Amino acid sequence: MSPTEKRNLILAFESSCDETSVAVIEDGHKILSNIVATQIKSHQRFGGVVPEVASRHHIEEVTLCIKDALDEAKVGYEDLDAVAVTYGPGLVGALLIGVTAAKTVAFAHNLPLIPVNHMAGHIYAARYVEPIEFPALALLVSGGHTELVYMPAENQFEIIGETRDDAAGEAYDKVGRVMGVNYPAGKTVDEWAHQGKDTFKFPRAMEKDDNFDFSFSGLKSAFINTTHHADQIGETLSKQDLSASFQQAVVDVLAEKTKHALADYPVHQLILAGGVAANQGLRERLERDLQSNPTTHLVKAPLKLCGDNAAMIGAFAYVAYQHGVFADATLNADPSLEFDWAADSVK
Repeated sequence: MSPTEKRNLILAFESSCDETSVAVIEDGHKILSNIVATQIKSHQRFGGVVPEVASRHHIEEVTLCIKDALDEAKVGYEDLDAVAVTYGPGLVGALLIGVTAAKTVAFAHNLPLIPVNHMAGHIYAARYVEPIEFPALALLVSGGHTELVYMPAENQFEIIGETRDDAAGEAYDKVGRVMGVNYPAGKTVDEWAHQGKDTFKFPRAMEKDDNFDFSFSGLKSAFINTTHHADQIGETLSKQDLSASFQQAVVDVLAEKTKHALADYPVHQLILAGGVAANQGLRERLERDLQSNPTTHLVKAPLKLCGDNAAMIGAFAYVAYQHGVFADATLNADPSLEFDWAADSVK
């Protein structure tokens, strides 16, 4: 950047679930600050996220996160070019806290407001690794979503495959609970999987179907039925082997569907993003599979940015800013938001 070029600074908000996060992002790819106030301990005793509890925590934390983000970035409101916020999908009460805070800051300081799809944010976490080259394909795997998203060009998204029931991350938490693992269970199940073997051969639903959709409810049910039957006959099963068998089934389906999608949608990059993108078993499998595909490069979201955070929101907000995607004071939370908004301004 030349001395005469002004940097673009965006204050980004994320509050779609159980993390309150505020970040200051420079030019869409440099993190000046990324404050995350997690609520995991508050929700663990319930075995999952309680929406009302999440909303109350967001209220308590959001102003503190704003101050910390600005202080760490060493900037003031007068230095900002825009404010960005996740407005969906997510928990409606949680989203409303972030949306209200962002609208307040934007109005008070006469700054443009950028509405961001939470899932687009997850994909653009990869921007902190390297620039995204189009066309690209994203495997987006989280607690609430499992999707294959084709991106023919910047700010264009097409869901070509998605789960028909449980998301992969949701299935991890449910089988973890059966094994006595506190929410969130994904990291522990992944660690145990690396210590065990695929001895139970759980079903791989829809693996060979002629589409790119997923289904994990049957796998979850097979896992639960196996453990319940063992309990009834007094048999002790290895948690490591159970985890390995479950994870192998999940990874096999995700990897096979992705491979089929890449055959139909030739792309420069495959982006792995979302909370479950931190799973080492999935990362290792995709790395192996892509070795035989010299035309497609695997880009993995940084581990520290796989979970919900405002830095990823700021990364996509910069793209939206360049495309003139802005909202006004009527912006509201949209808990069921889909990708079809992305190429147009929000009215």
